[in-house]
Amino acid sequence: MITGLGITTVWTFDQQRTKTFFTEKLGFEVRSEVPMGDMRWVTVGAKEQPDVELALMSLDGPGLDAESSEALKKLVSKGVIGAGALRTDDCRGDYETFRARGVEFLQEPQERPYGIEAIFRDDNGNWYSLTQRNEKLDFSKDFGC
Repeated sequence: MITGLGITTVWTFDQQRTKTFFTEKLGFEVRSEVPMGDMRWVTVGAKEQPDVELALMSLDGPGLDAESSEALKKLVSKGVIGAGALRTDDCRGDYETFRARGVEFLQEPQERPYGIEAIFRDDNGNWYSLTQRNEKLDFSKDFGC
């Protein structure tokens, strides 16, 4: 039986740069950094959630043929890949903190039926929802679509 999510992939052009983005700008911690032949296995995660990791996977690493690698590079650099929703208990405060650290936001904090949400990009172009969740849906708020 599946018990939850353990690791998910974040595509990166430069693992070291992306590791620095997550640790220095967002406050994540490095969970693993292991050389594995021609590649490195690098994971980061939120300090408050030790059971979930983001694997920082190179866009030209093993497992990707040249055509797939090039297609993925184009999609990531265009900024069309959403890498997930990150939860916070203070969306507006984190927005100000992260923006001061140089994080690029596509959307300032907005009231949504599910909570307060801001949208940002990582150093590669992947985008994330930064969401402070409501206890229940409030349909008087706009979904922003």
